Amino acid sequence: MATQGPETAAPQRRSKISPEREQEFYQAVLDLLQEGGYEALTIEAVAARTRASRSTLYRQWCSKPQLVVAALRSCKRPFALEGIDTGSLAGDLRAVAAAVGEAGEVCGGDTALVYAVGHAALQDPDLLQALRAALIEHEVKTIQAMVRRGVERGEVAADNPAVEFVPTQLIGAMRVRHLLEGRFADRDYLTRFLEASVFPALGLAP
Repeated sequence: MATQGPETAAPQRRSKISPEREQEFYQAVLDLLQEGGYEALTIEAVAARTRASRSTLYRQWCSKPQLVVAALRSCKRPFALEGIDTGSLAGDLRAVAAAVGEAGEVCGGDTALVYAVGHAALQDPDLLQALRAALIEHEVKTIQAMVRRGVERGEVAADNPAVEFVPTQLIGAMRVRHLLEGRFADRDYLTRFLEASVFPALGLAP
């Protein structure tokens, strides 16, 4: 009878590793995802990058999807939109454009991760949820809060149908430009997008 490899063996008891060592594994996963994508990522590559044994990684996470999910859930990316509150919705959204432009390297890395994991995540609910939690949900909630404040101040009508789509529009522009044009969304691009598309739909003066 053939001997089971690590990929098919029954889950083994997790060994104790330090939080620092665990973070090394997670960072290696995130780096390899950005370099080659999900399909190219292997347990062997993570082991080689971190000078660990394959058996150590399989004892901890059992499979590549579990390791990637854990790495994404550990992802504490600098959050470019934290603390924005200018007193007006137009000002808040312009500040988003500025913050993303100034944090281009960070946001570019996030975008690369989204592209690297996106296709596989559509077929794996746990992976999809981890991707959303690590890189998307906080942005969505922050922009929703900006719009809600604008409605409460009377800047935008509560029944304006465009209110619902502001996070989708803005985050879509942040993430998709690189796919379409090979360039990350900078401050100038996002400001022009706001003035041409988002502000008119909300009834805000450009």
